[in-house]
Amino acid sequence: MNSFETKDIAAFYEEYETGIKQTTVNWRVYTLIQRGILNRIGRGRFILGTSKLFIPEISLEMKAINKKLNQEFPYLKTCIWNTSVLNEFMHHQLGRFYLLIEVEKVATQSVFYFLKEAKKSVFIEPTSDILEKYLPREKEALIVKPLVSEAPIQIVEGIHTASLEKMLVDIFCDKVLFSNQQGAEMRTVFREALHKYSVNQSRMLRYADRRRKKKSFNKYLISITNLRQQ
Repeated sequence: MNSFETKDIAAFYEEYETGIKQTTVNWRVYTLIQRGILNRIGRGRFILGTSKLFIPEISLEMKAINKKLNQEFPYLKTCIWNTSVLNEFMHHQLGRFYLLIEVEKVATQSVFYFLKEAKKSVFIEPTSDILEKYLPREKEALIVKPLVSEAPIQIVEGIHTASLEKMLVDIFCDKVLFSNQQGAEMRTVFREALHKYSVNQSRMLRYADRRRKKKSFNKYLISITNLRQQ
């Protein structure tokens, strides 16, 4: 994904219009974005092409769980998503998925026991040992885990769910839960996601910073793309 900055656009116009004002450049950038010629991927960073946002599928089960949680915990911040959406970007297609229920840390135990009463296959922050011993028997299991504050989420069909930026950072940071998306598979996921959809680099880096992985994540991002470090 070839990216460039506002200063690069200004330099381009300067070649043809010496002394062009920055306000004029800014207005032209805005117009190009509105026309779909430029796509903003971060603060002052752009790529060519029309913006295409990643909108994950919302299953009936996700809607049902969200409804139950809203009724029992009306003020709780949540993020519900299914790892099955990652298959779109993977070379090796998986047949076992996790339905992730991310909630505020103080409520993880309460949500876990609440869901446990209604469904047997519910786990809370499972270790790699638990994943290997118990989850393989389940085609799809519910996993309750803490929601990192200021995580980049989106609302789809009334459900607070993960944005593509959040998914990519989570894959990089959580080697246990996303063990099937590591190594060469992770490179495939990142490259496919960055190629097919608009991904906000600044948004990813802010979230990676919240997860205390900004430096290593940015280094990895640079290693698989030609994005320059900010």
